[in-house]
Amino acid sequence: MNTLHLDQADILIDLAQQKLYLPRLNKQYLISSGKNGIGETENSGKTPRGWHKIAEKFGQNAPLNSVFVARQATGEIYNAELAAEFPQRDWILTRILWLRGLEAGFNQGEGCDTYQRYIYIHGTPETEKMGEPLSHGCIRMRNPEVAELFDLISEDALVYISEQALDLGRLNVSKSE
Repeated sequence: MNTLHLDQADILIDLAQQKLYLPRLNKQYLISSGKNGIGETENSGKTPRGWHKIAEKFGQNAPLNSVFVARQATGEIYNAELAAEFPQRDWILTRILWLRGLEAGFNQGEGCDTYQRYIYIHGTPETEKMGEPLSHGCIRMRNPEVAELFDLISEDALVYISEQALDLGRLNVSKSE
């Protein structure tokens, strides 16, 4: 892989600050990453770092709060009754942007492959907190925000996930929300 620079990223994800940035559009969103921390190991529940791309997108035109299982819309719309009926379900709602790692031996390949780990950017119930790590490794977002992101970003968009806080001034990204 050729060396990429942060200014080439379409999406920057700052795990230290739990934020997702769209530098070219001067937008930012609060997120929730992996409760188990940061890492690339398969079955770890951790959020992978490094360079990725949006490999596939699911949920075009689906209503907000649409429930997805195995990337297929179930026809259900998330609500409190459904949550009570399935309390252990890891809710994947509204839209899915499936990530593929671009760094062989780090986030791509045997035992560490982001794509094979089913790491997504996806919507989550409004009852879930943003701004702190609570997911099973994915990047969770508010449903209206993930729908907006879905419409703004194409497949093959470059994504950089950083463990360290990003220097937004150097990257020319506004810090306002």
